[in-house]
Amino acid sequence: MRSCLAMIIIALLAIATGCNGSGPAVAAGAEPAIRTNVGPIPGASSASIGQKDPYANDPIAAENGRRLFVWYNCYGCHGGHGGGGMGPSLRRKHFIFGHRGAQIYDSIAEGRSRGMPAWGTKIPSGQIWQLVAYIQSLRTPQEPDPPTEPANEQVPNPMHNNRIAIGTQSQH
Repeated sequence: MRSCLAMIIIALLAIATGCNGSGPAVAAGAEPAIRTNVGPIPGASSASIGQKDPYANDPIAAENGRRLFVWYNCYGCHGGHGGGGMGPSLRRKHFIFGHRGAQIYDSIAEGRSRGMPAWGTKIPSGQIWQLVAYIQSLRTPQEPDPPTEPANEQVPNPMHNNRIAIGTQSQH
């Protein structure tokens, strides 16, 4: 009976302190990992306020941004050429949180609430702007290392084909 009462008291203490048993165990004397918010904090200032895009339309910055995209494993979520995966496609014209340079910068630096982590404390500002240059170059002639369609998956354009398309042959 006494052990049952002790278990109930421990369970109530765990509930009262918010322990749900799902977190990692912390060794005695060690500090638990600090959880950080994902996404901008409401009312916080924007990381790009007052900053001008230093690499707008700079092809070298876009190339460096491509290298950083691979180096920081952005493709792990956004796909090899930004086409999407677990994270959204970066090849769209418009983004949920804005497509202008400062808005893309803020998405990278501050993160977004649906899974984009905040990188502003881990990546220098200049490199974030180079990532912005790369993202803005996607779908343009200035895109470094654009994706190519494998020859065995290319569909020929019927307008440039000398053969008659299937289903349009006349019956003689």
